[in-house]
Amino acid sequence: MKQFLKDFKDFASKGNVLDLAIGVIMGSAFGKIVSSLVNDIIMPVISILTGGLNFNDIKIVLVEAVGDKTEVALLVGSFLKNVIDFIIIALSIFMMVKALARFKRKEEEKPAPAPVETELDVLKRIEKALAKK
Repeated sequence: MKQFLKDFKDFASKGNVLDLAIGVIMGSAFGKIVSSLVNDIIMPVISILTGGLNFNDIKIVLVEAVGDKTEVALLVGSFLKNVIDFIIIALSIFMMVKALARFKRKEEEKPAPAPVETELDVLKRIEKALAKK
C-alpha cells in the first residue's frame, strides 16, 4: 500500500498532471465567461434583431401539462444558446492553438547556435598545424 501511495504521489506531482488540472480550472472559468457573454450580451442583441423574440421561450411541446403532470417539451432555444456557447469556445481554442503553433514554428526556424570551440579543440587544431610544418 505504501508503494501505491508513493507511486500515486509521484504521478500526481508530475508537471503534466498539474498542467492538466490548471487547464481544467481555467477552462471551467472560461466557460462561465462565455456563457455570460452569450446569455447577457449576445442573446439580448439577437432578441432585438428578431423583434423581441426570447430564446428561452422557444420550445416544441410534446405533451401538454395536465393536472399534476408537467409538460414535456424540447427546449430548442436553450439548445441554440448552448450551440452558440460551444461555437465561441471552439473558435477561441482553435485561435489559441493556431497562435501557439505559429509561435512554436518560429522557435523551430531559429538557427541553432554555432558550436562553441573548447580548449581541447583549439589545441588539436594547433597540433595539426604544427604537424604539417
